Parts: sequence; C-alpha cells; structure tokens
Amino acid sequence: MAKNLDPDCKQCRREGCKLFLKGERCLTKCAFDKRPTIPGVHATGRKKVSEYGIQLREKNKCRRTYNILEKQFRNYYEKATKSKESTGWALLKMLELRLDNVVYRLNIGSSRTEARQIVNHGHITVNGKKVNIPSYQVKVGDVIAVKPEKQGLEMFSSIKGAKVNTPKWLEFDSNALTGKVLALPERDDIDLDIKEHLIVEYYSR
Repeated sequence: MAKNLDPDCKQCRREGCKLFLKGERCLTKCAFDKRPTIPGVHATGRKKVSEYGIQLREKNKCRRTYNILEKQFRNYYEKATKSKESTGWALLKMLELRLDNVVYRLNIGSSRTEARQIVNHGHITVNGKKVNIPSYQVKVGDVIAVKPEKQGLEMFSSIKGAKVNTPKWLEFDSNALTGKVLALPERDDIDLDIKEHLIVEYYSR
C-alpha cells in the first residue's frame, strides 16, 4: 500500500502551519516552532505566491492533514463533484468519514498516522467485524471498537477509562473502547483551517 514517507515536520514547514502529524508531540516538542521557514536553501528569497500557488498549498495542506496521496485525493474530489451538496463540503465530509480519521477522532490513535496503522494492523472492528482498510467509509449507526483481545496492548490500556473529548457526531465509551457514529459531521465540527473553495478552484482550472 502506497504511503507518504516524507518527514512529518518538513511537511508542516512546507505548508506553513502545524498539521499535527505527530499527535501530542506537535503540542510540545515541535520542530515547526523552532524552524517555521519553508524547506530549501532559497526559501527566504522566494517571490510572492501566485493565485495558483495559494490553491495548490491549500490542496496539499488538506491532503497531507488526512495522510492521503495525490491520486486517492483526486478520486475523492471526483466523487465529490457528483454529490448534491457543495463539492468542497462533500469532499471534506468523505475525508472525515474515513475509518482511520474516525479512529483518530475517537482518541484511539494520537495522530491520523497512528490511527491508520492501528486500522492496518487489524485492531479495529466495525459492527463486530474486523476492518483493516483505512479508507473505509463509516455510516451513521456504525459501532467502531478495539478488538477485545487487543485491548490489553499498552497503546489501548493507557486510554482505557480516561476522559476523552470527541466531536458531537461521535460518542466514545473509554471503558469498553467502543465508539459510535451518531450523525453525519457538519462543517462546524471540522476544527481544521481548510478553505475548501480553494481546493475546488484548483481542480476546476
């Protein structure tokens, strides 16, 4: 399975903002705080960013935040254009409903990268059945849980019984390590600084 192997902190520097690719470490020992400049020896001497450049950066910021490669991101956009909702919002909603993102939103993984790995390793079930596909689209009413035989692992035992905050469209029982999709996410539920209209403009060129 293809995945992005670029250094996490370098991706944040390129996009000019924290993408929280390392979870809690981004809140404490973050390289971006010490060196927020764009990578490259000529970073400080670059000219004003064009309109195309602004659109490109917004697209890549969204893509990297959700840990998706270009081809798959483009496929999401193509599906979004066929939606009855606005293309930008339809795109974001599909990204939010990815299983790896939901696992992250439930605080089962400290970052989307870790959540994707947890799903890949077969630690997660959806409605009682093992699902190891990070891009799996969850639906309202789906129950996402850590497999009972895996709950003793250190990564899961550390959050068992802990108080966690989840978006209003999700609920999570930290004692049973079980979450449920209560409703579809709304735009206000996405706490990311993403201007989706710029992504639509980029692909509409």
